[in-house]
Amino acid sequence: MNIISLVNALPGAVAQGLIWGIMAIGVYITFRILDIADLTVDGTLCTGGAVCIIMMQSGQNVWVSMAAALAAGMLAGMVTGLLHTFMGIPAILAGILTQLGLYSVNLKIMGKANQAINVDKFDLLVSLRYIKNVPFYKNTILIVALTIVVLIFILYWFFGTELGCSLRATGCNDKMARAQGINTDFNRVLGLMISNGLVAFSGAFLSQYQGFADVNMGRGAIVIGLAAVIIGEAVFGKIFRNFGFRLLAVAFGSIIYYFVLQIVIWMGIDTDLLKLLSAAVVAVFLAVPTWRSRYFSKTFRIFVKLAGRGGM
Repeated sequence: MNIISLVNALPGAVAQGLIWGIMAIGVYITFRILDIADLTVDGTLCTGGAVCIIMMQSGQNVWVSMAAALAAGMLAGMVTGLLHTFMGIPAILAGILTQLGLYSVNLKIMGKANQAINVDKFDLLVSLRYIKNVPFYKNTILIVALTIVVLIFILYWFFGTELGCSLRATGCNDKMARAQGINTDFNRVLGLMISNGLVAFSGAFLSQYQGFADVNMGRGAIVIGLAAVIIGEAVFGKIFRNFGFRLLAVAFGSIIYYFVLQIVIWMGIDTDLLKLLSAAVVAVFLAVPTWRSRYFSKTFRIFVKLAGRGGM
Protein backbone atom coordinates (compact mmCIF):
# COMPACT_ATOMS: atom_id res chain seq x y z
CA MET A 1 0.00 0.00 0.00
CA ASN A 2 1.46 3.32 -1.10
CA ILE A 3 1.06 6.05 1.53
CA ILE A 4 1.64 8.71 -1.16
CA SER A 5 -1.56 7.73 -2.95
CA LEU A 6 -3.48 8.16 0.31
CA VAL A 7 -1.97 11.60 0.94
CA ASN A 8 -2.79 12.68 -2.62
CA ALA A 9 -6.39 11.56 -2.16
CA LEU A 10 -6.95 13.47 1.10
CA PRO A 11 -7.67 16.93 -0.43
CA GLY A 12 -10.45 15.35 -2.48
CA ALA A 13 -11.81 13.70 0.68
CA VAL A 14 -11.82 17.09 2.45
CA ALA A 15 -13.65 18.71 -0.48
CA GLN A 16 -16.29 15.95 -0.58
CA GLY A 17 -16.62 16.00 3.19
CA LEU A 18 -17.30 19.75 3.16
CA ILE A 19 -19.87 19.47 0.36
CA TRP A 20 -21.69 16.67 2.16
CA GLY A 21 -21.26 18.66 5.37
CA ILE A 22 -23.82 21.18 4.05
CA MET A 23 -26.23 18.28 3.58
CA ALA A 24 -25.41 17.00 7.07
CA ILE A 25 -26.28 20.40 8.58
CA GLY A 26 -29.67 20.07 6.90
CA VAL A 27 -30.08 16.59 8.39
CA TYR A 28 -29.09 17.97 11.81
CA ILE A 29 -31.96 20.49 11.69
CA THR A 30 -34.60 17.78 11.25
CA PHE A 31 -32.94 15.01 13.26
CA ARG A 32 -31.75 16.96 16.30
CA ILE A 33 -33.83 20.15 16.35
CA LEU A 34 -37.21 18.90 15.07
CA ASP A 35 -36.69 15.28 16.22
CA ILE A 36 -37.75 13.98 12.79
CA ALA A 37 -35.95 11.32 10.76
CA ASP A 38 -36.58 12.86 7.33
CA LEU A 39 -35.96 10.52 4.41
CA THR A 40 -36.80 13.19 1.84
CA VAL A 41 -33.10 14.03 1.63
CA ASP A 42 -32.37 10.96 -0.54
CA GLY A 43 -34.45 12.57 -3.26
CA THR A 44 -33.77 16.24 -2.55
CA LEU A 45 -30.01 15.90 -3.02
CA CYS A 46 -30.56 14.80 -6.62
CA THR A 47 -33.22 17.48 -7.13
CA GLY A 48 -30.71 20.19 -6.23
CA GLY A 49 -28.08 18.77 -8.57
CA ALA A 50 -30.56 18.26 -11.42
CA VAL A 51 -32.01 21.77 -11.18
CA CYS A 52 -28.56 23.36 -10.98
CA ILE A 53 -27.16 21.55 -14.01
CA ILE A 54 -30.25 22.00 -16.21
CA MET A 55 -30.41 25.71 -15.33
CA MET A 56 -26.74 26.15 -16.26
CA GLN A 57 -27.21 24.22 -19.49
CA SER A 58 -30.07 26.57 -20.38
CA GLY A 59 -27.75 29.57 -20.07
CA GLN A 60 -28.21 30.73 -16.45
CA ASN A 61 -25.17 31.63 -14.36
CA VAL A 62 -24.05 29.47 -11.49
CA TRP A 63 -25.47 31.74 -8.74
CA VAL A 64 -28.99 31.78 -10.22
CA SER A 65 -28.80 28.02 -10.79
CA MET A 66 -27.82 27.34 -7.17
CA ALA A 67 -30.53 29.66 -5.88
CA ALA A 68 -33.05 27.72 -7.99
CA ALA A 69 -31.71 24.45 -6.53
CA LEU A 70 -32.17 25.85 -3.01
CA ALA A 71 -35.76 26.89 -3.83
CA ALA A 72 -36.53 23.46 -5.34
CA GLY A 73 -35.28 21.75 -2.19
CA MET A 74 -37.40 23.99 0.01
CA LEU A 75 -40.44 23.19 -2.13
CA ALA A 76 -39.79 19.46 -1.68
CA GLY A 77 -39.46 19.99 2.07
CA MET A 78 -42.77 21.86 2.08
CA VAL A 79 -44.46 18.90 0.38
CA THR A 80 -43.15 16.55 3.09
CA GLY A 81 -44.24 19.02 5.78
CA LEU A 82 -47.77 19.32 4.39
CA LEU A 83 -48.10 15.56 4.03
CA HIS A 84 -47.13 15.28 7.69
CA THR A 85 -49.09 18.17 9.19
CA PHE A 86 -52.06 18.79 6.89
CA MET A 87 -52.71 15.15 5.91
CA GLY A 88 -51.65 13.59 9.22
CA ILE A 89 -49.15 11.15 7.69
CA PRO A 90 -46.32 10.13 10.06
CA ALA A 91 -43.16 12.11 9.31
CA ILE A 92 -41.05 9.14 8.26
CA LEU A 93 -43.73 7.92 5.81
CA ALA A 94 -44.23 11.46 4.49
CA GLY A 95 -40.52 11.63 3.74
CA ILE A 96 -40.61 8.26 1.96
CA LEU A 97 -43.58 9.35 -0.17
CA THR A 98 -41.91 12.61 -1.20
CA GLN A 99 -38.63 10.83 -1.90
CA LEU A 100 -40.48 8.32 -4.10
CA GLY A 101 -42.23 11.10 -6.00
CA LEU A 102 -39.00 13.02 -6.44
CA TYR A 103 -37.48 10.13 -8.39
CA SER A 104 -39.95 10.79 -11.22
CA VAL A 105 -39.63 14.55 -10.82
CA ASN A 106 -35.85 14.35 -11.09
CA LEU A 107 -36.10 12.22 -14.23
CA LYS A 108 -38.43 14.79 -15.78
CA ILE A 109 -36.14 17.69 -14.82
CA MET A 110 -33.09 16.05 -16.41
CA GLY A 111 -34.88 14.33 -19.29
CA LYS A 112 -32.83 11.20 -18.67
CA ALA A 113 -31.12 9.38 -15.81
CA ASN A 114 -27.85 11.30 -16.07
CA GLN A 115 -26.82 14.80 -17.14
CA ALA A 116 -23.17 15.82 -17.45
CA ILE A 117 -21.66 19.29 -17.30
CA ASN A 118 -18.18 20.12 -18.59
CA VAL A 119 -15.95 22.37 -16.51
CA ASP A 120 -14.27 23.59 -19.70
CA LYS A 121 -17.55 24.84 -21.20
CA PHE A 122 -19.32 26.15 -18.10
CA ASP A 123 -18.22 28.56 -15.40
CA LEU A 124 -18.60 26.24 -12.42
CA LEU A 125 -18.18 27.40 -8.84
CA VAL A 126 -16.48 24.17 -7.73
CA SER A 127 -14.96 21.22 -9.52
CA LEU A 128 -12.81 18.18 -8.96
CA ARG A 129 -10.18 19.93 -11.07
CA TYR A 130 -10.14 22.93 -8.72
CA ILE A 131 -8.52 21.00 -5.86
CA LYS A 132 -4.87 21.43 -6.81
CA ASN A 133 -2.79 23.76 -8.98
CA VAL A 134 -5.40 26.52 -9.18
CA PRO A 135 -5.46 30.10 -7.78
CA PHE A 136 -6.48 30.03 -4.11
CA TYR A 137 -9.72 31.95 -4.79
CA LYS A 138 -10.88 29.14 -7.14
CA ASN A 139 -9.96 26.32 -4.76
CA THR A 140 -12.98 24.11 -4.10
CA ILE A 141 -12.06 23.51 -0.45
CA LEU A 142 -11.83 27.25 0.27
CA ILE A 143 -15.09 28.11 -1.51
CA VAL A 144 -17.14 25.38 0.18
CA ALA A 145 -15.55 26.11 3.58
CA LEU A 146 -16.46 29.80 3.30
CA THR A 147 -19.98 28.83 2.22
CA ILE A 148 -20.38 26.65 5.32
CA VAL A 149 -19.18 29.48 7.58
CA VAL A 150 -21.69 31.88 6.02
CA LEU A 151 -24.51 29.32 6.32
CA ILE A 152 -23.68 28.68 9.97
CA PHE A 153 -23.75 32.43 10.71
CA ILE A 154 -27.14 32.75 9.00
CA LEU A 155 -28.57 29.72 10.83
CA TYR A 156 -27.12 30.89 14.16
CA TRP A 157 -28.81 34.26 13.67
CA PHE A 158 -32.10 32.72 12.55
CA PHE A 159 -32.37 30.24 15.42
CA GLY A 160 -31.74 33.10 17.82
CA THR A 161 -34.80 35.00 16.55
CA GLU A 162 -38.28 34.55 18.01
CA LEU A 163 -39.32 32.36 15.07
CA GLY A 164 -36.15 30.28 15.32
CA CYS A 165 -36.60 29.80 19.07
CA SER A 166 -40.22 28.72 18.53
CA LEU A 167 -38.99 26.18 15.98
CA ARG A 168 -36.50 24.79 18.48
CA ALA A 169 -39.22 24.71 21.14
CA THR A 170 -41.43 22.70 18.77
CA GLY A 171 -38.81 19.99 18.47
CA CYS A 172 -37.95 20.09 22.17
CA ASN A 173 -41.48 19.83 23.59
CA ASP A 174 -44.36 19.90 21.13
CA LYS A 175 -47.16 20.04 23.72
CA MET A 176 -45.55 22.78 25.76
CA ALA A 177 -44.91 24.81 22.59
CA ARG A 178 -48.60 24.57 21.63
CA ALA A 179 -49.58 25.60 25.15
CA GLN A 180 -47.51 28.76 24.64
CA GLY A 181 -49.48 29.60 21.49
CA ILE A 182 -46.83 28.43 19.00
CA ASN A 183 -48.05 27.12 15.65
CA THR A 184 -46.15 23.83 15.72
CA ASP A 185 -47.45 22.62 12.35
CA PHE A 186 -46.10 25.73 10.64
CA ASN A 187 -42.76 25.30 12.41
CA ARG A 188 -42.45 21.69 11.28
CA VAL A 189 -43.11 22.66 7.68
CA LEU A 190 -40.62 25.54 7.95
CA GLY A 191 -37.95 23.31 9.51
CA LEU A 192 -38.36 20.70 6.78
CA MET A 193 -38.13 23.44 4.13
CA ILE A 194 -34.89 24.83 5.57
CA SER A 195 -33.41 21.35 5.94
CA ASN A 196 -34.22 20.18 2.42
CA GLY A 197 -33.18 23.54 0.97
CA LEU A 198 -29.70 22.99 2.44
CA VAL A 199 -29.65 19.41 1.16
CA ALA A 200 -30.52 20.55 -2.38
CA PHE A 201 -27.90 23.31 -2.10
CA SER A 202 -25.37 20.61 -1.23
CA GLY A 203 -26.59 18.61 -4.24
CA ALA A 204 -25.95 21.63 -6.48
CA PHE A 205 -22.36 21.79 -5.21
CA LEU A 206 -21.93 18.02 -5.56
CA SER A 207 -23.16 17.89 -9.17
CA GLN A 208 -20.71 20.65 -10.13
CA TYR A 209 -17.87 18.99 -8.23
CA GLN A 210 -18.30 15.58 -9.86
CA GLY A 211 -19.36 16.99 -13.24
CA PHE A 212 -22.76 15.34 -13.51
CA ALA A 213 -26.13 14.81 -11.85
CA ASP A 214 -27.49 11.29 -11.62
CA VAL A 215 -30.95 10.16 -10.60
CA ASN A 216 -29.41 7.80 -8.02
CA MET A 217 -26.85 10.25 -6.59
CA GLY A 218 -28.87 10.77 -3.41
CA ARG A 219 -29.36 7.12 -2.57
CA GLY A 220 -28.15 6.52 0.99
CA ALA A 221 -27.65 10.25 1.62
CA ILE A 222 -29.54 10.05 4.92
CA VAL A 223 -27.01 7.49 6.20
CA ILE A 224 -24.08 9.76 5.32
CA GLY A 225 -25.86 12.72 6.93
CA LEU A 226 -26.58 10.79 10.12
CA ALA A 227 -22.99 9.49 10.19
CA ALA A 228 -21.69 13.06 9.99
CA VAL A 229 -24.05 14.23 12.74
CA ILE A 230 -23.25 11.33 15.07
CA ILE A 231 -19.48 11.41 14.48
CA GLY A 232 -19.40 15.19 14.91
CA GLU A 233 -21.28 14.95 18.21
CA ALA A 234 -19.17 12.04 19.46
CA VAL A 235 -15.83 13.71 18.68
CA PHE A 236 -16.61 17.37 19.40
CA GLY A 237 -19.68 17.14 21.67
CA LYS A 238 -17.72 17.87 24.86
CA ILE A 239 -15.85 20.78 23.27
CA PHE A 240 -18.52 22.54 21.18
CA ARG A 241 -21.42 23.57 23.41
CA ASN A 242 -22.57 26.61 21.42
CA PHE A 243 -25.26 26.00 18.77
CA GLY A 244 -23.12 27.49 16.00
CA PHE A 245 -20.16 25.31 16.94
CA ARG A 246 -22.43 22.25 16.98
CA LEU A 247 -23.29 22.95 13.36
CA LEU A 248 -19.57 23.28 12.65
CA ALA A 249 -18.98 19.94 14.41
CA VAL A 250 -21.42 18.33 11.99
CA ALA A 251 -19.35 19.60 9.04
CA PHE A 252 -16.19 18.28 10.71
CA GLY A 253 -17.97 14.97 11.25
CA SER A 254 -18.61 14.76 7.51
CA ILE A 255 -14.91 15.37 6.78
CA ILE A 256 -13.91 12.66 9.27
CA TYR A 257 -16.38 10.28 7.63
CA TYR A 258 -14.78 10.82 4.21
CA PHE A 259 -11.30 10.53 5.70
CA VAL A 260 -12.24 7.12 7.10
CA LEU A 261 -13.84 6.18 3.77
CA GLN A 262 -10.66 7.12 1.92
CA ILE A 263 -8.52 5.07 4.32
CA VAL A 264 -10.84 2.08 3.86
CA ILE A 265 -10.51 2.35 0.06
CA TRP A 266 -6.73 2.76 0.38
CA MET A 267 -6.53 -0.40 2.50
CA GLY A 268 -8.08 -2.34 -0.36
CA ILE A 269 -11.37 -3.27 1.30
CA ASP A 270 -14.11 -4.20 -1.18
CA THR A 271 -15.89 -0.96 -2.15
CA ASP A 272 -19.17 -2.91 -2.45
CA LEU A 273 -19.14 -3.06 1.35
CA LEU A 274 -18.90 0.74 1.90
CA LYS A 275 -22.66 1.21 2.40
CA LEU A 276 -22.71 -1.66 4.90
CA LEU A 277 -19.74 -0.11 6.73
CA SER A 278 -21.52 3.28 6.83
CA ALA A 279 -24.67 1.71 8.24
CA ALA A 280 -22.64 -0.14 10.88
CA VAL A 281 -20.80 3.04 11.92
CA VAL A 282 -24.07 4.97 12.29
CA ALA A 283 -25.68 2.10 14.24
CA VAL A 284 -22.76 1.88 16.68
CA PHE A 285 -22.59 5.64 17.31
CA LEU A 286 -26.37 5.84 17.77
CA ALA A 287 -26.16 3.00 20.30
CA VAL A 288 -23.34 4.58 22.33
CA PRO A 289 -25.61 6.78 24.57
CA THR A 290 -27.80 3.76 25.39
CA TRP A 291 -24.82 1.54 26.10
CA ARG A 292 -23.28 4.24 28.27
CA SER A 293 -26.40 4.67 30.44
CA ARG A 294 -27.50 1.03 30.50
CA TYR A 295 -24.26 -0.90 30.83
CA PHE A 296 -21.20 1.24 31.53
CA SER A 297 -22.80 3.38 34.27
CA LYS A 298 -24.07 0.23 36.00
CA THR A 299 -20.61 -1.35 35.79
CA PHE A 300 -19.07 1.84 37.17
CA ARG A 301 -21.53 1.88 40.13
CA ILE A 302 -20.75 -1.75 40.93
CA PHE A 303 -17.02 -1.00 40.77
CA VAL A 304 -17.46 1.98 43.14
CA LYS A 305 -19.44 -0.17 45.62
CA LEU A 306 -16.80 -2.92 45.56
CA ALA A 307 -14.04 -0.35 45.99
CA GLY A 308 -15.91 1.17 48.95
CA ARG A 309 -16.28 -2.22 50.65
CA GLY A 310 -12.60 -2.90 50.10
CA GLY A 311 -11.77 0.40 51.81
CA MET A 312 -13.86 -0.58 54.82
